[in-house]
Amino acid sequence: MTVVKSPLSDQDLKTVGEALQGGLVDLVDLSLLAKQVHWNVVGPRFRSVHLQLDDVVASARQHADTVAERAAALGISPDGRSGTVAKSSGITTSPDGWIKDTDAVQTLVTALGSVITRMRERIESTEKPDPVSQDIFIGLTADLEKHHWMFQAENV
Repeated sequence: MTVVKSPLSDQDLKTVGEALQGGLVDLVDLSLLAKQVHWNVVGPRFRSVHLQLDDVVASARQHADTVAERAAALGISPDGRSGTVAKSSGITTSPDGWIKDTDAVQTLVTALGSVITRMRERIESTEKPDPVSQDIFIGLTADLEKHHWMFQAENV
């Protein structure tokens, strides 16, 4: 059932839909990973890393909502269900149990780096078929790159 009619051609809608769905999955999983690490981080820099992780969670959730709503506006049903995220995310899982603050930082550096790489691919793939979606990917990637920079600076 299609409730919303897209202004995009079928081919453009397929390209943009794949980009938006992939972005949604990455953002949902990033928020889950950051929250898991947030609950389990320990060490001398506990407080600063703990708070920084909450910033990533809030940012990823906000961007996930924007991406999902863009998909819906184009007539694409967004799928952020746990099973979909688990089978299609490109983020590696977090370690079990307590996570030393330095390992927590490295986990986020790695996860953010991989999400940013895929978001930059989505920026390229949506340039011609839908500059509006591309603009969303550009903005959220800039935000993720800021988080990435801040976690990398923690690892010096």
